[in-house]
Amino acid sequence: MLSYTYEGSEKKYIAQTIGNFLEDMAQKYPENECLISVHQNIRYTYKQFNEEVDKIAKGLMSLGIKKDDKVAIWSTNNAEWVLTQFATAKIGAVLVTINPAYRKSELAYALKQSEVNTLILIEQFKTSNYIDIFYSVAPFARGAKPGEIHSNRFPYLKNVVCISDKKYTGMFKWHDLIDKAENVSDEDLKLREDSLDFDDVINIQYTSGTTGYPKAASLTHFNILNNGYFIGEAMKFTDKDRLCIPVPFYHCFGMVLGNLACVTHASTMVIPSDYFDPLSTLKTVEQEKCTALHGVPTMFIAELEHPDFKKFDLSSLRTGIMAGSPCPIEIMKRVNNEMHLKEITIAYGLTEASPVITQTTTDDTLEHRTETVGKPLPFIEVKIINPETGKIVPAGEQGELCCRGYNTMRYYYNNKEATHKTIDDAGWLHTGDLAIMTQDGYFKITGRSKDMIIRGGQNVYPREIEEFLYTHPKIYDVQVIGVPDRKYGEEICAWIKLKENETATEDEIKDYCKDKIAHYKIPKYIRFTDSFPMTITGKIRKVEMRKISTKELGLEDVANIKTA
Repeated sequence: MLSYTYEGSEKKYIAQTIGNFLEDMAQKYPENECLISVHQNIRYTYKQFNEEVDKIAKGLMSLGIKKDDKVAIWSTNNAEWVLTQFATAKIGAVLVTINPAYRKSELAYALKQSEVNTLILIEQFKTSNYIDIFYSVAPFARGAKPGEIHSNRFPYLKNVVCISDKKYTGMFKWHDLIDKAENVSDEDLKLREDSLDFDDVINIQYTSGTTGYPKAASLTHFNILNNGYFIGEAMKFTDKDRLCIPVPFYHCFGMVLGNLACVTHASTMVIPSDYFDPLSTLKTVEQEKCTALHGVPTMFIAELEHPDFKKFDLSSLRTGIMAGSPCPIEIMKRVNNEMHLKEITIAYGLTEASPVITQTTTDDTLEHRTETVGKPLPFIEVKIINPETGKIVPAGEQGELCCRGYNTMRYYYNNKEATHKTIDDAGWLHTGDLAIMTQDGYFKITGRSKDMIIRGGQNVYPREIEEFLYTHPKIYDVQVIGVPDRKYGEEICAWIKLKENETATEDEIKDYCKDKIAHYKIPKYIRFTDSFPMTITGKIRKVEMRKISTKELGLEDVANIKTA
């Protein structure tokens, strides 16, 4: 038996754009609750939500945004984020989702690389002042009128919209969009919608690259709408389900496994807070009687270990998804038993696959839901190959997992070379993940052929951090690896070789990183060294580095935790 499988279904593809599909759901379920933002005290039925989406869509059109123009959103979770997601889809603009943890260099790269026309941002979150960061990247905006930004550095950028009632130089207020909606007729919006095709690219998600620069995975209506639908089917979603979504919207986990899984089933999207907070999540589940809950293992652990955990009634919960990084089996059992999530599922995928490739179902045994990542979603082919020969390996043998189907991204935007390296001539998407297919057709992820680090559900590529650290004046060479971590699954460890006659401290290196790269990319562990383990051909042995670091840091017990 070869490691190849394909799941069929009596369910059909959704052959519509996201905007058209939302309108249909608003007609079928007008009074069903669509979106609840607890921390903003906002509630929309499907009818109301569709009406608000239309206002934002027309407001964006009034700014001159055309089909295929790029609209970036740089924000934590809120109702405006979800409205923007569906409004851009209605007018054929490409939503560029920017990680709220991004700082100056990362924001500048995203704005330029994806040729952003319009940026939507929040004012501030915690210690991050998004307004100040933007002005430091684009100082020319300070002297511009809203909608009249011009810059040689960012030649496509024209508009900036702040999700605020406060006026900032060069920026529109959020309510300016609503006011400007009156300048565009319903007929004009309908004409725009009718010009769209469900195979149009509608979303760009940045995924860190092994070359050191994030790559812009480009996804279509068809990609993410159908993936969201089949994800919801695996959880047996209906119009009675209410999903608590504490995972970030900028990532596919929030906007596809969350928002689109809900909308494709007339379920309710429930936002507990702008950023993950275990107490807010627990309160929201009880208050809104949520039937489903998403999260990476770190989030579920934080909820279970919260001192007030036992005070909350979570009996309304039934299902949800745990994904993003391997789940410790003991944690999965506690989630099943203590959080009433008897039908919680495990999902595996990557952004380039829209993102879910395999998922367990509510009917799978506890063993399958703790020791595997499930079977392929309907209409997705999966095979495991020998990375050296490209041949399919027998079931039970480890190799690289590849998939092919409706969920494969169109391309990496402005990066043909990377696209061709990831998607082969036969249309197979090479994940870079090592896996095993069992005799009964389930999959187990066993490692990664590439050296990506997954920290608390965040994908981190060592090369990106290495290239940044090379800019430090004292660093001669640096190699970054992942080491086991009880809370986040993996943490970042940097081996640093200093220039001759130079000295440095761990704190000095970490301080250099602050506010320049996202906080989750800053190495937790710094190891100064004179040399790196090498093969006889001169290649760095990162596997050996991981073993050494794991032992030196006393992390052997963490490395031995069993995961699915």
